Amino acid sequence: MSNTLPKTALQLRTLISADGQLTMALHDDPMPVPRAHEVLIRVEAAPINPSDIGLLFGAADMSKMQAGGGASHPSVSAPVPERAMPMMAGRLGEAMPAGNEGAGVVVAAGDSPEAQALMGARVAGLGGGMYAQYRALPAAQCLRLPEGATAAQGASCFVNPLTALGMVETMKLEGHKALVHTAAASNLGQMLNRICIKDGVPLVNIVRSPEQVALLQGQGAKHVCNMSAPDFKEQLVKALVATGATVAFDATGGGTLGGQILAAMEVALLSVAKEYSRYGTSTHKQVYLYGGLDLSPTTFSRSFGMAWGMGGWLLFPFLQRVGAERTAALKQRVADELHTTFASHYAGELSLAQMCAPEHIKQYNARATGAKYLVTPQA
Repeated sequence: MSNTLPKTALQLRTLISADGQLTMALHDDPMPVPRAHEVLIRVEAAPINPSDIGLLFGAADMSKMQAGGGASHPSVSAPVPERAMPMMAGRLGEAMPAGNEGAGVVVAAGDSPEAQALMGARVAGLGGGMYAQYRALPAAQCLRLPEGATAAQGASCFVNPLTALGMVETMKLEGHKALVHTAAASNLGQMLNRICIKDGVPLVNIVRSPEQVALLQGQGAKHVCNMSAPDFKEQLVKALVATGATVAFDATGGGTLGGQILAAMEVALLSVAKEYSRYGTSTHKQVYLYGGLDLSPTTFSRSFGMAWGMGGWLLFPFLQRVGAERTAALKQRVADELHTTFASHYAGELSLAQMCAPEHIKQYNARATGAKYLVTPQA
């Protein structure tokens, strides 16, 4: 490892104590030393994804947060409600690094050929702990970015792109012919729309406002349903009849939307059914909850027959399901289409120190569509 590298580097860590207090703070950690199969990345950019926010704040009540620390090593603290502490039991007392993905330049590498091949390259990395100035990762968890690509352009090339591709792959693996996606005006939703247009996959987009309808239609989306419109249910059924979609991926998680989608699928199927059954249609309808934008309980009325399912979907179990060879092919597609299909957009950039500032936390913790932030650890 180069002698010009500092001996310590900043790392953001989040801790929940046994007495119910969240503390997120910057730490001076020893410079990571890459093992034989690893590379050391000078992290230049890392996005704040909803899954990252879940780890950063856990079940803490961020409306009661308080700033602490100094200018160079700020911190923020907030109480965790007593009723939520049992859910946090597995992480109590552990100062955990955060940041699922990011990008930067490889400044040191282990002895293996795979690691040495990335020396000096700008790469994206997936493996947690990316809210840091330097991060050691296995070479296998890195993706060499296309020539000329910046770290900002490559920072989000794992979680959102592979999630969107994984949705289409899951649809195909499970025998569906079209899919539904909620919070569809998000960065991920716009990627999924571009994938489906490019691959000829029928897609029903569910959004929250007329402006988001216009945004997606301007990008070529054919079926966009506005859940704030008085005729949302009619819009949804019409789109489901047109596409035949029987699988949905719901980013909201809580509330009634998942049940509404299943009910609309049943109505769409009944409209073309050849015969009646008191058990409903025999076509399986599936809703996967993959996010938690709505933290209220998931509720629904069983008005969609007996052939249905509602469950969770996560990226990493999906990648294990399809195996290393298929995962590599999906990652290569992301690299090949980084500036088109998988382009990401950000509302702003934050330094590591700014991540701990209450005024900035209020912005990125809002999880609003179109308000995704990029962390620049070297700033």
